[in-house]
Amino acid sequence: MVKGVRVYELGGPEVLKYEDVEVGEPGEGEVRVKIDAIGLNFIDVYFRTGVYKADLPFILGREAVGVVTAVGPGLTGRKVGDRVAYAGNPMGSYCEEMVLPANVLVSVPDAVDSITAAAVMLKGMTAQFLLRRCFKVEPGHTILIHAAAGGVGSLLCQWANALGAVVIGCVSNKEKAAQAVEDGCHHVIIYKEQDFVERVKDITDGKGVQVVYDSVGKDTFQGSLACLSLRGYMVCYGQSSGVIGPVPLSALAAKSIFLTRPSMMHYTTTRDELLSTAGELFAEVASGVLKVRVNQTYPLSQVAQAHADLEARKTTGSTVLLPDSV
Repeated sequence: MVKGVRVYELGGPEVLKYEDVEVGEPGEGEVRVKIDAIGLNFIDVYFRTGVYKADLPFILGREAVGVVTAVGPGLTGRKVGDRVAYAGNPMGSYCEEMVLPANVLVSVPDAVDSITAAAVMLKGMTAQFLLRRCFKVEPGHTILIHAAAGGVGSLLCQWANALGAVVIGCVSNKEKAAQAVEDGCHHVIIYKEQDFVERVKDITDGKGVQVVYDSVGKDTFQGSLACLSLRGYMVCYGQSSGVIGPVPLSALAAKSIFLTRPSMMHYTTTRDELLSTAGELFAEVASGVLKVRVNQTYPLSQVAQAHADLEARKTTGSTVLLPDSV
């Protein structure tokens, strides 16, 4: 038996139960992994609260880094001792050990430590597909990033700056504004003090931005639409403030706006896509283009506090859970 975090009912952080969990042996095409570090992501909150659906009970978590301790029968390409990481499916990474399909795992370069890798896998691959494929950011583009000091937002700001874009970041306070500047934002808007729509109009001389990356959802959606230029891209990749209501097509017609609600899992559906996405990400981290801000770590046994802090927007950058056995 190992320790893990299971959810029996939907609700607040208090529904997270730290308890003994049975982990079986790997079958065909699988490996068993001893987990060294676990990424905390807002998608975990969505599953805990029922915004995203999963059959109860379930073990939470969709991102981890660890070491292979056993290999299933007949499997080649993986061996005991390999440092590996995964992000996305299957759910269940809030655990000291887990059995995973070998085809979801990627090797972790020696230049990237386990905590950094756990902090960056899901968020970093999300940043990669958002910037490189969902909307291809190029030099001269002006873009707006909400939650610019968050885990994904921090990486989006750094990467977009490196790609030559003019980066506008939206944050909630002065401390987060300072981080956003360090991460490459050319303009920072503190939305509690300024109307972000009006500031974007001022910054762009009324032209608007080519793309908005919005993980906030309900509270910012209409304003984000107003910030877009003609044929702009509205990329809604999260909903931390709540679910966006129905959107009439007429709301997009005035500027011929493109609207998408993408998922990283849909951009890494093949093994080649996964390896390409993770490979580019790790290369940017290893070269120093991306600085991964692991600003909080919590023991796995204190996962409820970690969730509470994330939802209260007390965290910045990335948060990592560490198995108490590590």
